Amino acid sequence: MTGVLAADDLAARRGGRVVFAGLSLRAAPGEALLLLGPNGAGKSTLLRVLAGLLRPAAGRLTWEGEPVAADAAAHGARTRYLGHQDAIKPALTPLEDLSFWARLRGGDPGEALGALGLSALAGLPCRTLSAGQRRRLALARLMLGDAPLWLLDEPTLGLDAASVARLGVLLAAQRGRGGIVLAATHLPLPLPGAREVSL
Repeated sequence: MTGVLAADDLAARRGGRVVFAGLSLRAAPGEALLLLGPNGAGKSTLLRVLAGLLRPAAGRLTWEGEPVAADAAAHGARTRYLGHQDAIKPALTPLEDLSFWARLRGGDPGEALGALGLSALAGLPCRTLSAGQRRRLALARLMLGDAPLWLLDEPTLGLDAASVARLGVLLAAQRGRGGIVLAATHLPLPLPGAREVSL
């Protein structure tokens, strides 16, 4: 994986008001950035802008020097975004959910289930999963395909200590293969050496 994500003088609006302005950052292969700040500071909005889901009100967002907006489909393919909602269909099983995404992205659904400790739940309807189990299933999608850019909004939401440790293994593997991780969080994350960006 290669690629540098750069934001220069970004600004974003939400509900008609400026959430942040003049924000610049750079993330190179293998790096991790922690987005910190109080509720309402714009962490989630920034992640959506970086994912290409929201247009910035001002500034420039590039990947390897090329504007992200010039090829939105390519940016979408290189990005994995995990928001507050887990986006899981209740009637599907975890295996069915991951198999759907694997057909689009590649990867091994069984391996992803195992990595997040969900193998024993593979055949149960997702509506029976706890909040923490649903979050782990959403995290398992990160393993499908080789996206160099992971954008994570409160990834430890609902996770117990063992699940946070599993997440740490995923994050280390992503960085080890040259991927980038940006995470908004209020809680400590297993991201040693991560740089902090305060909003």
